[in-house]
Amino acid sequence: MIHLLSKQKFLLLFGILLFVIPFVFQNKFYLNIFILILLYATIAGAWNILGGYGGQLSLGHAIFFGIGAYTSTILYLNYGVSPWLGFIIAAVISIIVGALIGWPAFRLRGTYFTLTTIAFAEVIRHLTLYFKDLTNGAIGVNIKFEPSFTNLIFREYSAYYFLALILFSISIAIAIWVDKTKVGYYLKAIREDEDGAETLGINVTKYKMIAMSISAGMTGVAGVFYAQYMLFFEPTSVFNMNLSIEFALIAIIGGVGTVFGPVLGAFIIIPLNEILRSTFPSLNGMNYLIYGIVLILIVSFLPNGLLPLLKRIPEKLKRLNRKKIEVKDGEKVDYSG
Repeated sequence: MIHLLSKQKFLLLFGILLFVIPFVFQNKFYLNIFILILLYATIAGAWNILGGYGGQLSLGHAIFFGIGAYTSTILYLNYGVSPWLGFIIAAVISIIVGALIGWPAFRLRGTYFTLTTIAFAEVIRHLTLYFKDLTNGAIGVNIKFEPSFTNLIFREYSAYYFLALILFSISIAIAIWVDKTKVGYYLKAIREDEDGAETLGINVTKYKMIAMSISAGMTGVAGVFYAQYMLFFEPTSVFNMNLSIEFALIAIIGGVGTVFGPVLGAFIIIPLNEILRSTFPSLNGMNYLIYGIVLILIVSFLPNGLLPLLKRIPEKLKRLNRKKIEVKDGEKVDYSG
């Protein structure tokens, strides 16, 4: 039982299970699902730094995902720069773009901030379509399949899985750091009451920019992985607003402002998405209908997401155990308190 395990032991067990997955599930379809789960958990975790802890509802996060994919691929195809170095360059450029977007956008709040992020994403998507000589426009970018470690292209899905697992582990470590340091506490304060946080002396703009930088950099790195894994993408597939909504949705369903909420959301949404696509291939968009239904149910009945509910289960079980009446020395003793 999970409630009998310490948090550390549970996390260790979870890590071991993730490590052995490619040895147990060698079917490419299932292994692909697990790779996507780790990828989307990483991106949703990145979104959660800004949208969950900081309370800034961004629906334009595909900006950084697309920037990561295009930056690494253009450098790789045109200049022979290894995608391994592309990870670093894409993260830096994503952080710079995030800062340039955040500086004016953070002057706005609520719906206006959200609409601004959508507008920036659309502008960048159209710029990608316009500069055809650099991005190949609407035709998209095709990466030749030349397997090698240097090219970050592998024949085996298991290699991609372990790389996704490394990126996922780094994202979890960053999320734990944010959660346990003053950065996370300040972001939560800003989320709950921005004016109150400012009154207490918190530099609101500074910590929003820190959240944006972390979030943008992590998402850009995930974009590089996506490009080398799929080997083909075009502006609509990486700058799509639906993609931004999906990043946010995964975190919201799992539990925003928590370390493992996005992980739980990814383990629910991604398998559901892939199963729907394979089961109803002719019903394009069925996954978004299901997403909408799930989101309505979660927001209506579990506004804090599923993770807080799961966390309460062990406590409820403990309370039930304490309420059991034991017979001792011929007397009934109620330990319910």
